Amino acid sequence: MKKIKVTQVKSKIGRLKNQKRTLEALGLRKINQTVEHDASPAILGMVNTVKHLVSVEETK
Repeated sequence: MKKIKVTQVKSKIGRLKNQKRTLEALGLRKINQTVEHDASPAILGMVNTVKHLVSVEETK
């Protein structure tokens, strides 16, 4: 399965509660923190919810 690297690039301050919880569920707590996940439909949906706060790269 493909892997993706998700990096938080913007602050969660002042965002909706579901967006803050989505960042926490992805494992992102600080700006410029990077986590790696499998590119499953659930993870891609979470990334889509906070796409304006994160950057995504595909890895092998």
